[in-house]
Amino acid sequence: MTIDSGFAQTDDGIGLYWRSVGEGPPLVCCNGVGVSTFFFKYVVRHFREHFQVVVWDYRGHGLSGTPKDVRAADLSVENNARDLALVMDAAGIDQPAVLLGHSMGCQVILEFAKQFPERAAALVPMFGTFARPLDTFMDSPYSRRAFGVLNAMAKMGGRNTGRMLRPIYASPLSFAVGRGTGLVDKYYCQRRDLENYLDHMVHLDPQVFMRMCELMADHDLTDFLPQCETPTLVIAGENDLFTPLHRSEKMAELLPNSELFILAEGSHAAIVEYPETINRRIERFLVAHDVYTQAITPSDATAADASAAERP
Repeated sequence: MTIDSGFAQTDDGIGLYWRSVGEGPPLVCCNGVGVSTFFFKYVVRHFREHFQVVVWDYRGHGLSGTPKDVRAADLSVENNARDLALVMDAAGIDQPAVLLGHSMGCQVILEFAKQFPERAAALVPMFGTFARPLDTFMDSPYSRRAFGVLNAMAKMGGRNTGRMLRPIYASPLSFAVGRGTGLVDKYYCQRRDLENYLDHMVHLDPQVFMRMCELMADHDLTDFLPQCETPTLVIAGENDLFTPLHRSEKMAELLPNSELFILAEGSHAAIVEYPETINRRIERFLVAHDVYTQAITPSDATAADASAAERP
């Protein structure tokens, strides 16, 4: 099996880390804000036998470089989409890719399809929205206001804010709190998957996180979606507290060539809670739209149908 990695270089000198596993048609994964490549580990394991699966880190995340002046850095969704194009070039991808996006990654892949429509073979936005995410975060009218307060604190505290938050992220109670509040599924979320996320947040500069949230807050693709003809599978969680189900339903309604798949009781982290169901459903979607079907064996397609039938 072919495994490769490297850094795509941006015009302003930032190295964007990427890793490629497998050979075949390209399948590229885009993280949520504050998350690194670990959330796509089940996708990589499932598709690496027949696809070239690429994962990568945004600026300031994981192994990618951090801008010197975070407050002035362009960490917008639009620029993340341009960075995605650089990563695909660096990974040697010269054909349209299947693009998976989790949380903010939904906005990134949709924006990429807007900027580079010829490079997107299919889109799979999962547990995210297409416009102004803070307006509907946790379905609360106070979410944007609360973010404003936290953002102001982060700007005043700089990296010291991260030092104050580290004991919270590192606490052994974090997993129990996540399960108890419903932020993750208390039955299906594995401790190691949440711990990977918390460990990444411990080392992430909070200014990067807040700056990226600040810029994505007003990103809006409402007008673009009806024009997007790329086959799209919208995946949503019934119990997603971060991105309410109605946002995914609206996304699918606006996209002319889309399907909607709702995971019963799925949380915002359902990508690591129900990986087999999600991966099989993606295969079924690709077969239905004749997207790189040569990479999916007949047994895969049959299993995809069976898996989807289990969770309507």
